[in-house]
Amino acid sequence: MLGRTEMNNFIARYPLWSLLFLLLAVAFLCLVLAPWPPELVASWGRKQIFLNALLGGITLGALYFLVAAGFTLIFGLMRVVNLAHGSLFLIGGYLGYEVATASGSWLLAFPVVFVAVALIGLLMQFFIFSKMEGEELRQTLVSIGLSIVFADLMLWWWGGQSYSILAPQFLQGPMELPLVSNVNDSTGVVTWLRYPSVRIWILVAAIVIGIAMWLVLNRTALGMLIRAGVDDREMLAASGVRIQLVFLAVFGFGAGLAGMAGIIGATFQSLSPGEDTRFLLASLVVVIVGGMGSIVGAALGALIIGVAEQMGFVYAPTYSIVLTFLIMAAVLAFRPQGLLGARR
Repeated sequence: MLGRTEMNNFIARYPLWSLLFLLLAVAFLCLVLAPWPPELVASWGRKQIFLNALLGGITLGALYFLVAAGFTLIFGLMRVVNLAHGSLFLIGGYLGYEVATASGSWLLAFPVVFVAVALIGLLMQFFIFSKMEGEELRQTLVSIGLSIVFADLMLWWWGGQSYSILAPQFLQGPMELPLVSNVNDSTGVVTWLRYPSVRIWILVAAIVIGIAMWLVLNRTALGMLIRAGVDDREMLAASGVRIQLVFLAVFGFGAGLAGMAGIIGATFQSLSPGEDTRFLLASLVVVIVGGMGSIVGAALGALIIGVAEQMGFVYAPTYSIVLTFLIMAAVLAFRPQGLLGARR
């Protein structure tokens, strides 16, 4: 796990890269906060388009983080290759749709889906993955088989149509943000950016969940047990700790988090067959870019991939998907352990 020490080490080892990142950050803040001159508008289009793409990327990154955070716990910390993680996301979205439709409550869907999908994760870990610890190839093949079975079952039950969940009334409509969208040249009147409230609050929730996960892993006895079990499982088991129960709980939590992300995905856009593969690939890219086993790395990777994807859709739609994989390739070439991943 990384923290401030690793960041300081990066700055000390790569001062020129750190300076470049700082200059890029300053230029980026100027693009976001300052009014755009006519020359910039002529080349990039209206500032409102840029801000909408930026916020769309940040909120998409929040969704990617919720999916990838569970994945980085299971894959990055426990070293369990669960390629059915995307299926848990899609199952959570479908179950969330059923609960929200039956009860009329969007919020009720979250605890119900978390428990249900966490239970599926517990069963997968207890009956399948715990029998093949350290056998990555078997885990990969079995989890691919599970994802195919889950996909066929979901297609049989929910069909091939798209489903979306309507946000509650108090989260509907736009929210005015303190970002200048436009300045009228003749009157000087400032227009502030308006953005969907539900996306802003989901971003806030993702930040709160990320901070809570980091605190649990780095500041609690449970987090110490998890990290100790990753580093030396046999020694921890010999000391009397039931490490299998700890890992079972971690797997269940990661699965439940993916299920809740499915509800958010259905609220953001819609769910349909194939979304499980899309979000599995997104989780893999996020974990590779950010660093395996790092919650902060997962957040950074999700932010980079989400913003790059949305900016690509707006300014280079032909190459938007390629851009995310170019970022992953660059990280693998120059920092194989990920931006905030620890060397092993």
